[in-house]
Amino acid sequence: MHRSLLEILVCPACRADAPLELRADASQGDDIAEGALRCPCGACYAIRRSTPRFVATEEDYCGNFGFQWQRWKSIQVDRLAGHHVYETRYFDQVPWDREWMRGKLILDVGCGSGPFTDVAAQYGARVVACDLSNAIDACRDNTRVHGDRVHTVQASIYALPFREGVFDAAFCFGVIQHTPDPALTMDSIPRFVRGGGLLAYDFYEKTPWERPWVPRYFLRRFTPRWSQERLLLFSHVLTAIFFLPAWVLAHLRLLRPYLPALPIAIETHRELSI
Repeated sequence: MHRSLLEILVCPACRADAPLELRADASQGDDIAEGALRCPCGACYAIRRSTPRFVATEEDYCGNFGFQWQRWKSIQVDRLAGHHVYETRYFDQVPWDREWMRGKLILDVGCGSGPFTDVAAQYGARVVACDLSNAIDACRDNTRVHGDRVHTVQASIYALPFREGVFDAAFCFGVIQHTPDPALTMDSIPRFVRGGGLLAYDFYEKTPWERPWVPRYFLRRFTPRWSQERLLLFSHVLTAIFFLPAWVLAHLRLLRPYLPALPIAIETHRELSI
């Protein structure tokens, strides 16, 4: 955690205007690797792996995402995977351009392994990336190259530990549909953006395929209760069986609309290798 982050942090428990007291147990220059943040109200938050942690383990309802992006942490990051998939998607969706971003303070809500954080930082933005799960550690590893222009914070969307009105912009991509209360999720973010600042959301559209009899939705009746190990094995089996049919459908224009009938998802972006 870079010390400059303290300027915009508040205790999410009491939201008092009092500064958080920093205890640095291990640091390297300006980066606090291990330590704690304490509020006058008595709340205390650990700093581990250079990231302040504002959530308890039991609050993390998306552990599978954390597991996924820890295991395959670089696959989404353009700079590390050798493509421009996320840069293209980012600038297709945000209401700002590359030139506007330089020097701006931007909040990435639900950053995952950091593909969009990395894009924003490459174009000169100062980014605060937050995620509920331990995917935040993958984001930290992936974006460490940007130095103090990227801060990582483990926090809930519903209890963000920031002062209000401090960000020039905020975005939340690929997250809203996975949260317990999408409307509350969308309402939770704007107050952290200054007046006249910019805001960007995306979410998955409902489609005719979202029916209980469609394999992927039928399977979700059972899979949320499975262990990560069992889910991973099951995913490998499904991929081994259905990847070839999915690849064929994806390359036949008339049959491509039927891809959602399969129990796996396939990405057909032209920059990807398969």
